[in-house]
Amino acid sequence: MAKQIAYRLLKECTSLRNAKLLHQQTLIRGTSKQMAIDIISMYLSCECPSYALTVLEHLQPSPSLVYWWNVLIKKDVHIGLFNDSLSLFSRMTGMGWTADHYTYPFVLKACGEIPDTRRGRIVHAVICNNGFESNVFVCNSLVAMYARCGALEDARKMFDEMCQRGVTDKVSWNSIVAAYMQSGDSDEALMLFMRMTTSVKLLPDVVSLVNILPTFGSGGALEHGRQVHGLAVRSGLFDDVFVGNAILNMYAKCKMMDHAKKVFDVMEDKDVVTWNAMVTAYSQSGSFKDVLLLVEKMKEKRIEMDVVTWSAVIAGYAQRGHGCEALDVFRQMQISGSVPNVVTLISLLSGCATAGALLQGKETHCYSMKCILKREGVGHEEDKMVNNALIDMYAKCHDVSSARCIFDSLTFIERNVVTWTAMIGGYAQQGDANDSVKVFSEMMRGSSTPNAFTISCVLMACSRLSALRSGKEIHAYALRNRYENSMLHVANCLIDMYSKCGDVDAARNVFDNMKQRNDVSWISLMTGYGMHGRGEDALEYFDGMLKAGFVPEGLTFVVVLYACSHSGMVDQAINYFNNMTKDFGVIPQVEHYACMVDVLGRAGRLNEAVELINRMPVEPSQIVWVALLSACKTHTNVELGELASKKLLEMDSENDGSYTLLSNIYADAGCWNDVARIRSLMKKSGIRKRPGYSYVQGKKGNTTFFVGDRSHPQSEQIYKVLADLILRIKELGYIPKTRYALHDVADEEKNDLLSEHSEKLALAYGILTSYPGAPIRIIKNLRICGDCHSAITFISKIVDHEIIVRDPSRFHHFKKGSCSCKGYW
Repeated sequence: MAKQIAYRLLKECTSLRNAKLLHQQTLIRGTSKQMAIDIISMYLSCECPSYALTVLEHLQPSPSLVYWWNVLIKKDVHIGLFNDSLSLFSRMTGMGWTADHYTYPFVLKACGEIPDTRRGRIVHAVICNNGFESNVFVCNSLVAMYARCGALEDARKMFDEMCQRGVTDKVSWNSIVAAYMQSGDSDEALMLFMRMTTSVKLLPDVVSLVNILPTFGSGGALEHGRQVHGLAVRSGLFDDVFVGNAILNMYAKCKMMDHAKKVFDVMEDKDVVTWNAMVTAYSQSGSFKDVLLLVEKMKEKRIEMDVVTWSAVIAGYAQRGHGCEALDVFRQMQISGSVPNVVTLISLLSGCATAGALLQGKETHCYSMKCILKREGVGHEEDKMVNNALIDMYAKCHDVSSARCIFDSLTFIERNVVTWTAMIGGYAQQGDANDSVKVFSEMMRGSSTPNAFTISCVLMACSRLSALRSGKEIHAYALRNRYENSMLHVANCLIDMYSKCGDVDAARNVFDNMKQRNDVSWISLMTGYGMHGRGEDALEYFDGMLKAGFVPEGLTFVVVLYACSHSGMVDQAINYFNNMTKDFGVIPQVEHYACMVDVLGRAGRLNEAVELINRMPVEPSQIVWVALLSACKTHTNVELGELASKKLLEMDSENDGSYTLLSNIYADAGCWNDVARIRSLMKKSGIRKRPGYSYVQGKKGNTTFFVGDRSHPQSEQIYKVLADLILRIKELGYIPKTRYALHDVADEEKNDLLSEHSEKLALAYGILTSYPGAPIRIIKNLRICGDCHSAITFISKIVDHEIIVRDPSRFHHFKKGSCSCKGYW
C-alpha cells in the first residue's frame, strides 16, 4: 500500500521542492528499478533534466532503460542544445550503454543542425559497428545528416548503399531529393524523383511533391510541373494546403499568373502562406493593382497580414519608384505590430533608391541600425544584404560619400561581390568613373570574384573616362572567365565601352562575334556609329536589325535620326521621320522632333526647323529649343537664337549651356553689349559657366588641362611644342578663327587666347609624350571650338598620329588633314 502511494505521488509531483523530498524518502526506504524510473519521469515532468540524468547514471545499463537516454537527448535537440545532446550521447556510450535505433536519429539530427560532419562520421562508424547499417530509420537519418552538413557526395553514397541493400522507403527518396534541392542541383533532384515514381513505383506523398515542385519553377520546366499538378489531383494530395501552396508558387515562378490564380481560387483550405504566395506572385509579376485588391480581400476576411504580406506590398511600391508610398506602408506595418525583417528593409531601401528619397532612406538606415544590424539572432549574411542595400540607396540618391562610409566600415570578409558591385556601380552612375575603376582594382586584389554585373558597371565607368586600355583589360578578363550565362549583357556593355572610347571597329568585332543578340546589341552599335559620324554604317546595321526580325521602337528611331544628324544625311532622316508611323507604328515623340530640329539645324535649314517646331502636336520641351539654339550658334542666327533662348527662360531653364550658346551667338555677330548683358544676367541669377577642360590619355593615366593652364611640370615644353605646331600649320594655310575667342579684345590678343585652349594644350602634351604613330585620345567636357577643330585638322597633316577628340556631342577622328565629322558637328 505504501509503495502504491509513493508511485502515485511520484507521478503527480510537479514542483522541484516536492520532487526532491519524495526522492529523499525513496532513498531512505530503498528504491527498486521501477521506482527509479518513476523518479526520472518525475524530474522530467518538473523540467529538471539534470536531476533525471543523475538518477539515470546510477542505474545499471539495460536495453529497456535506453528509452530515458533517448528522452533526454531528444529534449536537448528540440530546444536547440545540439552540442549538449551529443555530449549526452558520449556520456551514455562511455558508461557502457548501447544506443538503439531510436537514439541515432536524434544524435544525427544534432550533427546535421550544428553542422558537424566530423562527429557525424564518428556516429556513422558507431552505427555500423553496432549493426544498425540496415535499419531504414537510422539510414534515412544518415542521408539527412550528410545533406544538412553539405556533404552531398556522402549523402548520395549512403543512399546508393541503401538501394543496394534494399532498405529504402519513401522517406529515403524524399531525403535524397531534398538534399539535391538544397544544394541547388534541381536537375538531379528531378531525375531521382522520376526514378522514384517510375522505376521504383513509389507513390509520392505530400513531402515528395513539396520537395520537387520548386524545381519546375526555378527551371521553368512548366510541362513537368503540370504533370505533377495532375498527379497531385489524381492522388488526392492537392487538397493538402502545403501541396496547393507549392503548386501555386510553381506557376507564379513560371510567370503563369492565370494558372496560379486558378489554383488559388480552387483551393478550399487556404492559410496565410497561400495568401502571401499570391500577393508576392502579383508583386513580382508587376500586377500591383491585383496586389492591392488581394490585400483588401485579406482585410475583408480578417486574415492578419504578416511580415511577408507587408514586405510584398512594400516591394510592389518600391519597384514602381514610389518610395514615399512604400514608407507609408512601412509605418502602417509598424502600427499593426508586425516586426519588419531583412526582406522588408531591403525592399524599402530599394524604393527609396528608385525615388531618390534620401531623407526616407536615412530614416530606414536608422531603423536598421537599431533593430537589424549586428543584433543577436541576425546572421552575417542578412547584415551583408542590408549593408549592400544601404550602399545602393545612398549611391542612387546622389550621396556617394555616405555610401563609401558604409563600404569602408565593412572588412574584406564582410564584403561580398554584391557589396563591391554596388559601390562600383554607384560611382559609375554618379559620374565618379575614376573612383569606380579604383574600387574595381581594389576588388581584384582581394578574394572576391567579380560577376557579370560588376564587369558591366566597371565597363560603364571606362566608357565615361574613355579609358580604352582599362576597358581592354576588363574585356580580356571577361573572355578568360567566360561569363556564359550573362555574356549577352557583358557583350552589350563592351560594344558601348569601345564605341565611347573611340574604337567603334572593336565594338563591331564584339558584335560580330556574339552568339546571341538582342535589340540593345543592335542599338548600341548603331549609336556608336552615329557618334563617330558613320551614319551609312548605322543605317546598314538598322537594315540588318530589321532582317533579323527585330521590331524597331521609339528609341531605335532616336538613334537612327541621331546618326543621320551627325553625318549630314538630311534626306534620309526626313524619310525615316515621315514614315516611322506608317511603316512601324511608332508615333513621333518630343525626342524625335528634337533630333529632326538638330538634323535641319546642322544643315542650315533653320526656317524649316522652326516650322517643324510650330507643327509639333505636343508642347516643345527644353531639348527641342536647345537643339535650335545650338544650330543658331553654328550659323550665327541671332534672331532665332533669341527666340530659342526666350523659350528656354520661360521654362525656367537654368542650364549654363543655354546662356553660353546665346552669349556666343552675340559674340560671333560682334554684339558685345549683348554679350555683357547675358553675362551680367548669369551672374545675377547665380549661374556659373562650367570651366572647359580637356584630358589626354597617356602611359600613366590621364592628364587634365584647363584654358591657359601652366601648372604641369612640363608646361614650358608643352607651350614650345604648341607654338612650333601653330607656326608650321600657318605656313600650310591655317588662319586663326578669332571669332571663337569670345572676348572684345584686339585680334593679336585673341590669337594668344585661342592658342591656350585646353584641347590644344592636351594635344601638344600627347605629341610630346606618345610613341610615333600611336593614336592620341583627347576628351573634352565642352563642345570643341571651331578654331581648335580647324587647327587640329591642319596639325593632323604634319604629325604621324591619328588624333581622336571626344566631346559631349560626338567623336572627331583627325587624320591626314581631314576629320570624320565632315563639317557636321
